[in-house]
Amino acid sequence: MRMLLLLVSLAITSQVFSQQNDEKDLRKLLQDQQEAWNRGDISSFMKGYWNSDSLMFIGGKGVTYGFRNTWERYKKTYDSREKMGTLAFDLLHFIPLAADAYMVVGKWHLTRTVGDIGGYYTLIFRKIDGKWLIISDHTSQG
Repeated sequence: MRMLLLLVSLAITSQVFSQQNDEKDLRKLLQDQQEAWNRGDISSFMKGYWNSDSLMFIGGKGVTYGFRNTWERYKKTYDSREKMGTLAFDLLHFIPLAADAYMVVGKWHLTRTVGDIGGYYTLIFRKIDGKWLIISDHTSQG
């Protein structure tokens, strides 16, 4: 019985540490994206996304499928530093879905000379080849 309790305790402790490390990695990825955006570097910002035709970005105009199309959407919508502004994320919830999947809910805000905008987002991350990547991004404005 003692051995069983010890094994259960070790398993729980291991899972807690793993989740803490995953959350730390996800926070780092989002911080890197924020910094890339604020440098005007959409290419580096996109490194947080899954480079796949199966990537989904859901916004006010519907669903954009694929990495290339999502990148083009960002470049078209934010075609100047004035439109890009300064990005700030407010991370609200980290929800583990599976050992290799997380949902992150947060707020975003762009401070811009052409008018501030912001809203909320839900990101689904998968760990692919040992790296956390956004596989689905649902971003709302308002």
